[in-house]
Amino acid sequence: MSDAAQPTAAEVRAAAEAVKVALDRHLAAVERRTGEDDPAVSEAFNALATAAEAYDERLYDLYDEVTPFEIPGTDDSLPPYRGPEEPNALSVLIRRDYAVAEPRRLLAQAQRIADVDGDPETVAVVGASVHAAVGVLFGEYEPDEIASRHKEFGLEEGDSTLWVSAADDLPEPGEWLGAPFEQADPQQVVCRFDVSSVFDEDEFDGVGVGRGGFGDLGDLGDLEEQDA
Repeated sequence: MSDAAQPTAAEVRAAAEAVKVALDRHLAAVERRTGEDDPAVSEAFNALATAAEAYDERLYDLYDEVTPFEIPGTDDSLPPYRGPEEPNALSVLIRRDYAVAEPRRLLAQAQRIADVDGDPETVAVVGASVHAAVGVLFGEYEPDEIASRHKEFGLEEGDSTLWVSAADDLPEPGEWLGAPFEQADPQQVVCRFDVSSVFDEDEFDGVGVGRGGFGDLGDLGDLEEQDA
């Protein structure tokens, strides 16, 4: 950042004071909360996140220092909900990423499945092909079982997300099978559930994100099913 654009020491101090005020308001809202999804707590959380981010930026710009904590982005990163108030249909969009951490383990597991199946073509196709082994593995097990047993299959978890999207009507059979995630609309997302290593594992391991003031926990990009 150029010197002309740098904040002044007074602006950094003012940003720090704003964080203190936001902290007090957040604590007060928590102490007065009326339920698990109290909107006052959500609003105070978002205000605290915004104040902390502003302070962190100004502190770095002027002093080349950072704060020792990270706060998830506020719900400003989520577009306003534009879906139906009383949806007649829901779409559940899921993405899970895996790294093939142990190809030999993956191949061994796929070979075991093929041997039990007893189909000569399946046995032959596995061979030393990780591509074929992935096909055998995902053809045998449900995605949720693979997620819970991924280490057995030589896989390492990456980010994952689940979006629940509202709609007025259920699509016609086969309508979207050619491009299942092409029409994913963030403005119709009712709630989402994200897991990522970018979050503090102790506090945010498996963080549910809903509308009504719970912010977006990261830019997940295009929703395309990962081919492991």
